[in-house]
Amino acid sequence: MSDYPYPGGSRKRVSKAGENIRNGSATAEDMEVIEKWRAAHRGVLNTFQAILRTRTKGAGITVAQRHKRKNTIFGKLDRLPDMKLARMDDVAGCRLIFKSIKELEAFRSRFHNARFKHRRRNEEDKYNYIKMPKSTGYRGIHDVYEYDVNSEAGKRLTGLFIEIQYRTLVQHAWATAVEVIGFVTESQPKFQQGDDRYQHAMALASELLARAHENRSGPFPSMGDREALQDFLKLDAELSLLQTLRGLNQAKSDISTKKNAILIFSKEGKLDIRSYDDAPDALRALFDLEKQMPENDIVLVRADSSEDVRLAFRNYFSDAREFVRLVSTACVKLGGARPKKNSVSRVSS
Repeated sequence: MSDYPYPGGSRKRVSKAGENIRNGSATAEDMEVIEKWRAAHRGVLNTFQAILRTRTKGAGITVAQRHKRKNTIFGKLDRLPDMKLARMDDVAGCRLIFKSIKELEAFRSRFHNARFKHRRRNEEDKYNYIKMPKSTGYRGIHDVYEYDVNSEAGKRLTGLFIEIQYRTLVQHAWATAVEVIGFVTESQPKFQQGDDRYQHAMALASELLARAHENRSGPFPSMGDREALQDFLKLDAELSLLQTLRGLNQAKSDISTKKNAILIFSKEGKLDIRSYDDAPDALRALFDLEKQMPENDIVLVRADSSEDVRLAFRNYFSDAREFVRLVSTACVKLGGARPKKNSVSRVSS
């Protein structure tokens, strides 16, 4: 039995703090419990990102990590009334981005056979959203691991969870665009909130991308190519979706060569980036900034290079160019139609 207490005191105490957040009665002590629990996940992230970087070295696979944002955690508690905070399994996350589904599946299979004590909590296909796309159009695969090491320093983290996300470049471009739409419109298609036309348009876009670029199906497997394409083009014309995404100003902020970056996205659309050499300094700064700027979207990320940060977290740079390019190509491949700026395109017979 470890001499270290569970981060935040105990699982029961962490979940109680989460319940108080949900019902609006959280105290300063509750917030301190949650911050200690969130902060502890940094050690889990560091362990897994080191494992993943070693295993992906030289393979052309992008690896990035992030702490789940405090406001996102609280939003998830609101959306899922039965969720216990201590059981939330995606507070720490590592993201791997592959060139193809074949490469993704091969790496994941090898990783499942890796020798370490950390235990995968889910069955093989429980979170396989490539085989079983979400109704929103999300495609990718998630695994949840429970942290477990023998070292004295690591014992205090035993039982914390981390989520590993596997995506292809195509799937990542779609997921990025969904996040960007949430920033620039009043709707949140990722969470099925707001104007449901955005959600339906993005689900159709996912179908087009899956068929045209990955020889798979998305959330509408029974739809014909022509029907899916026509429905998407109609919604695109109504919403000026691609035109909006195409016209966004991308952030010009530079990311330094330091390993840890805090991305601050204001409600007005301004991006501020702060970089740190040391992870503990970055984590302390994150918590301070969340208190100072409760209305802003703030996330702590880590990747090998500034290019990898931009790739893995394109949504913070309002960068949906790759999504627009892939959808435009898919429209041509599936029906000879290219989305137009101000009118509904016709699908060739």
